[in-house]
Amino acid sequence: MTTHESTIAGALRRAAGTRGRRVLLVVTAGAGVLAAVALLAGLPPAERTVVAFGEPVHAFVSVPLPFVGVLLAHDLRRAPDARVLPTLVAATLIAVVAGLVGDAICVVATAVSGSTAPDPWSTVGGIAVAGVLVQVLAQLVGTGLGLLVARPAWGCPATVVLPLGAYASLTPWGTARDWLTPSGALRGVLGEEPGWARWVTAALLWSVALNAVGPTRRESCPPLRQPS
Repeated sequence: MTTHESTIAGALRRAAGTRGRRVLLVVTAGAGVLAAVALLAGLPPAERTVVAFGEPVHAFVSVPLPFVGVLLAHDLRRAPDARVLPTLVAATLIAVVAGLVGDAICVVATAVSGSTAPDPWSTVGGIAVAGVLVQVLAQLVGTGLGLLVARPAWGCPATVVLPLGAYASLTPWGTARDWLTPSGALRGVLGEEPGWARWVTAALLWSVALNAVGPTRRESCPPLRQPS
């Protein structure tokens, strides 16, 4: 990876630089569409609100999205002198776009749902902001694990297994899991009464901490060989 490719623009190009990565971006958006279609088929008209669509749609989008972060961070292992910050910024920008795409899916689904709910658009602004924040958190979990784990084949599933495993293991602690895990943060901010403090706490643990430790781990490991 050249110095030019380690810029924000270079990282954005790398995110769609191969057919597999372009497919991954399409799958990320498609997961949100799939969730919306399933809800349109399963929810009665009286329950079809933007809030009802918000959590499932953004939850589905947040599953494949961190794989993008893992792959971008993994690229840095081939260039140990490359700066990490441009890649983190690029990954965050991609997450913002993914969040806005998820918001658009929720809005369209609500608009065409034939909802009979009293106020199907209640808190639409808060849901829109929360959707973006959820995807930023998910993406930065991906970059953090991409820096920490040497191989994407392990890093990508870790973005699913570790957060969900933490959520399950903290079940006996009651509401603590809602403050200490990305899944809890997602449920906390995508409701009618968002708990923004939950997102901040989870972001500090899973985004800030992972991406602070990740560069140190990268520097302590030998660079991966360039593929022939």
